[in-house]
Amino acid sequence: MITETDEIASALNYAADQWPDERNSRGKLLVHLIEEGHRALRKQREAAAAKRREAIRRSSGKYDDVYEEGYLEKLREDWPA
Repeated sequence: MITETDEIASALNYAADQWPDERNSRGKLLVHLIEEGHRALRKQREAAAAKRREAIRRSSGKYDDVYEEGYLEKLREDWPA
């Protein structure tokens, strides 16, 4: 059970406009809102991941000439085995 605050009531009323067949069931409208919210969050997360992948792709190979040949091997010589 949730408290129907003004904001939640507004969201449910908006949902009733979106799904008029469910207008008389606040519970079903709430389920619709949760499902839509989940889809929106998933889409947002996927877009953020795609943006990060694109940034990585754009920077890939961009700094190949910054480190000399064998740099990592020399660096790792000081690491404990």
